[in-house]
Amino acid sequence: MNVILKDDVKKVGKMGDIVNVADGYARNYLIPRGLAIEANTKNIKSLEHEKRIMQDKAKKLKNSAQDLASRISEMTLVIKAKAGDEEKLFGSVTTMDIAEALRSEGIEIDKKKILLDEPIKRLGSYSVNVKFHHDVSTQLTVQVIQE
Repeated sequence: MNVILKDDVKKVGKMGDIVNVADGYARNYLIPRGLAIEANTKNIKSLEHEKRIMQDKAKKLKNSAQDLASRISEMTLVIKAKAGDEEKLFGSVTTMDIAEALRSEGIEIDKKKILLDEPIKRLGSYSVNVKFHHDVSTQLTVQVIQE
């Protein structure tokens, strides 16, 4: 039986794939759990329409991510932190601190998209990776200065 997968199914296929599976597997497992629908002409046309809509959304998301990446790559983010001897910070600057500093600049970014190998523990200038989209990433300059 040919079915259209509505979700990723391990060892069968990915969402949106049209796959041929055993009739019993489709009727007893995939369809009742909402993982697949029968691949008839109506459902195939609906799938193609949904794919076009998803591609348009993905294109818009990628374009907005590229615009945001170009804005961020040009800026230098200044974070004030308390530091002691030898320019060591009391605590550290984490992705959450960077996200909050960006939010105060008017840029809303999830802290999970900011990639730090390890927290910043000294004063100075650092280059931080920010990944917006699986194809779009940029470098943000973070300047940590004494409070």
